[in-house]
Amino acid sequence: MLIKDYMTQDHRDCDEEFAKIEESVSKKDFKEALSLFKIFKAHTLRHFSQEEDLLFVRFSEATGMSGGPIEVMKMEHNQIRGILEQMQNALENNQQEEFFGLSDAMMITLQQHNIKEEQMLYNMIQMQLNSQNDELLEQLKSFPKSV
Repeated sequence: MLIKDYMTQDHRDCDEEFAKIEESVSKKDFKEALSLFKIFKAHTLRHFSQEEDLLFVRFSEATGMSGGPIEVMKMEHNQIRGILEQMQNALENNQQEEFFGLSDAMMITLQQHNIKEEQMLYNMIQMQLNSQNDELLEQLKSFPKSV
């Protein structure tokens, strides 16, 4: 498996988790929604850590590029982290309307973010780090499940 395929699949897995949260909130099952949300949040933060602490570092070392797309992705990660905190607060306070407002913002932000990674950055990373693919893939898989 290629790094870019592994990371893209991880996006899809997060999307599926998010859909389950929305389903629970639509049923006003906030206890279940919060439980599912905590799994989604941990998964999302793990994914960010895989990128920021491994892939982006190795890519920067290989290319000498530290700004540009990597900085944009890190900035977007921080925006998403903020939305995650607000969403958790809405769930903890059983605020369905607030949650769905934040949910819309999250989906738009994540979709745009994922497209940039999948169509541009992951391909650049794969090209630069292809000789390290198997090693990096093992390191990605060994990241702790909760960050």
